[in-house]
Amino acid sequence: MAAYDQQAHGVFLIGLSDCGEKVTAAGGRVSTQPGTALGIWEKSQDPEKNAGLIDKVTRSGHNSVVEHTYYNLAFQNVSAVVEQFVIEFRLASFTVKSRRYVDFSDAGFYVPGFHDAALSERYRAHMASFFRLYAEFTEAGVPKEDARFLLPYCLFSNFFCSVNGRELLHMLRAMLYGRGSRFSEIRGLGEMLLAQVRERTPGILHDFEARSAEMRPDVPDFSALKLPKAESGGEPVALLRGTPDAAQLVTQTALIEATGCSTAAAAAAAQDGETVRAVLEALVHSSRPRALESAVYTLRFNSVSLSGLTHFTRHRMQSIQISSLLQTDRARHILPPSVAQDKALLQQYTDAFAKMQREYEALKAEGVPEETLVYYQLSGNTVDIVTTMNARELLLFLRLRTCTRAQWEIRAHAIEALRLLRQASPEIFRYYGPSCFLDRCPEGKFSCGRMQEMHDMFSAL
Repeated sequence: MAAYDQQAHGVFLIGLSDCGEKVTAAGGRVSTQPGTALGIWEKSQDPEKNAGLIDKVTRSGHNSVVEHTYYNLAFQNVSAVVEQFVIEFRLASFTVKSRRYVDFSDAGFYVPGFHDAALSERYRAHMASFFRLYAEFTEAGVPKEDARFLLPYCLFSNFFCSVNGRELLHMLRAMLYGRGSRFSEIRGLGEMLLAQVRERTPGILHDFEARSAEMRPDVPDFSALKLPKAESGGEPVALLRGTPDAAQLVTQTALIEATGCSTAAAAAAAQDGETVRAVLEALVHSSRPRALESAVYTLRFNSVSLSGLTHFTRHRMQSIQISSLLQTDRARHILPPSVAQDKALLQQYTDAFAKMQREYEALKAEGVPEETLVYYQLSGNTVDIVTTMNARELLLFLRLRTCTRAQWEIRAHAIEALRLLRQASPEIFRYYGPSCFLDRCPEGKFSCGRMQEMHDMFSAL
């Protein structure tokens, strides 16, 4: 096993699927060459021939073969800015050190490469003061999941990421040529990762730079438009759009799948209220409710903390839009009830955000670039997000996030979202709620034990 510096800052390729590029090359051959799958596998053992074939196949646009090669990555002591950037790649899998449960008092933080030594020391002293305040809050009895809002976004994060080759290429291109390249930390990690991946799978990385330089921009250019000014969206949650007659559409598609009946017959059956009710109830209580994917909803969640943002982005089956961290309004922040009820703590908490905002504005006036100032925000600063999910993913999202075990911020957002969805499509969302409302509680010894109370609450929502 390779030896790693356990304190190093970086990204490390710690695992690669046993067959490496061989399975990618075999995938490139199987669709155009005669022979069985294992026969073609036997032909795919030569690294040089494989590299040539992979290059030929991917140049012709058939990039799906690269998905057969899988990489395991360890991101160690990288900033939360990097964490948020990486977990937006939705076809990867992540496990992140939780700031709800782990004490981050001594976690450490990332220091950008300042050209001025005095500015670097000023940065270190400034950021260290917030970690001390975080420790004071936890010692005063504030839950870690609330004290974490005081952690600056330069905090060291540690997480694992597993990703197929195609999504890894997207990630590398974004780090080195796209939106991540503006940040020296992300660009440096991209260079570090590229070198490791190229050493282990050179065929997949063949001609990477030339191909990537031709990529279209991954941030739309709206410079020619007169854009509205930034402002908070108001209500905590807004339903922007939903599928009209969603219950009937879901019922119609479910009946076509189940019976193979005509479109007209399915549409006629979907006009019967009892049929709709029976179909939807059966779907919600099945393990493969694919017909629910026919209904799609777009929601805006306002004033989501940077800490809470992680809970949203880890849901893979959604289209989520998040404003750049360069645009965060330092004047907006979340206030946890555990702090609001204590006048002394509340004053310290409010002062902390004001202190960070003052330093941000002072350094901005001194000409420090926004790519460095991105670290001058606290985890309790907020952003607005827009996400589009189908009803099947919403079933999972609401099942997890309306549970009493969910973090209180996202739980409040989820309950309000469910309320709006029930107004829009009551036939579908009447069945939605935490696991104990749908069928049973899966939490075991961590159960809140309030199943009847939850059933009554979500029945009346």
